[in-house]
Amino acid sequence: MGRSCGQASEAKVIGRIWKAFWRPSTKWGLGVLLVTGGIAGAVGWNGFHYVVEKTTTTEFCISCHSMRDNNYEEYKTTIHYQNTSGVRAECADCHVPKSGWKLYRAKLLAAKDLWGEIRGTIDTREKFEAHRLEMAETVWADMKANDSATCRTCHSFEAMDFAHQKPEASKQMQQAMNEGGTCIDCHKGIAHKMPDMASGYRALFSKLEKASQSLKPRKGETLYPLRTIEAYLEKPSGEKAKADGRLLAATPMQVVDVTGDWVQVAVKGWQQEGAERVIYEKQGKRIFNAALAPAATGSVVPGASMVDPDTEQTWTDVSLTAWVRNRDLTGDQEALWQYGKQMYNGACGMCHVLPHPEHFLANQWIGTLNAMKSRAPLDDEQFRLVQRYVQMHAKDVEPEGAAE
Repeated sequence: MGRSCGQASEAKVIGRIWKAFWRPSTKWGLGVLLVTGGIAGAVGWNGFHYVVEKTTTTEFCISCHSMRDNNYEEYKTTIHYQNTSGVRAECADCHVPKSGWKLYRAKLLAAKDLWGEIRGTIDTREKFEAHRLEMAETVWADMKANDSATCRTCHSFEAMDFAHQKPEASKQMQQAMNEGGTCIDCHKGIAHKMPDMASGYRALFSKLEKASQSLKPRKGETLYPLRTIEAYLEKPSGEKAKADGRLLAATPMQVVDVTGDWVQVAVKGWQQEGAERVIYEKQGKRIFNAALAPAATGSVVPGASMVDPDTEQTWTDVSLTAWVRNRDLTGDQEALWQYGKQMYNGACGMCHVLPHPEHFLANQWIGTLNAMKSRAPLDDEQFRLVQRYVQMHAKDVEPEGAAE
């Protein structure tokens, strides 16, 4: 009963408001109100667009010293500022959509830049450099998402004369056109200084290393090496013990026992007949888990065997129990994959359209990465981690904690 009375009261209030809103004015004629409202709306709309137009100019962009002293000075040294054609791309030509809701969205998002200027987030050269990668990746992600829409207001594949381009440029351009590539895939750093691409993944790895120093392994949990580590069949009594094998970065290890600074782990995988010194993560796939000394192969516990129908090779499901130091280990597989993903994007995505990990089969990735190894700024450990990342996210591998 009370509820019905409450609803009736609300209806009366709404009704009174509705009548008051539409009640004819006792002071002004309806036509006067409509005309006045129309004029006010037109003035407001034009005023809004005047503000949008003025805040889209290069002069406005560089009115903040953080932009004027950093980005603008870099831009002045590029072909987008001065060239033989006499055509100049202003800030808005690259960074602001031309019209529609995308323009208004960009303006709203730009409010955070004003807040950053007020807070002094990048008010010194040192702060600017510290945030350079973050800012660049934000812009790159936006351009990737909109298919480099602002670039395409001046450039288009259809208008390109591939025959008069340099051979390598022509090849890359046509490949991008045929494979759905977009401008920012290859043209990062074209108007501003390239950030230190390694700083992002180095920071992630530093966090993993720091966390590993306080890791307290528990029986039954799964751990992963941050880098290649030594494995021992028996717990060593001293520092100079000879290892019986090596476990590669990101190999899953289930904790069996913990004694002081030593962790006994069980590693599962597959062995191929004739290559018993290697334990692979998946049957038929060259994803390396462990490399064993010849004498250690006898300690591998075999399970069921099967013949691969494609290669006619015999594979055996196996497990190995070994001791490793509680050092350079993590239980956070997702963070490890994020590190691998960041390293793959940063080290391998500067020269060409970056293939998605699912673009190739796990075994195909080995040759693909090896072809680029000499040009990738990675050491052997980093390269192996990147290879495992893309292999574990390949077309023919089921995702396990994928970082997508």
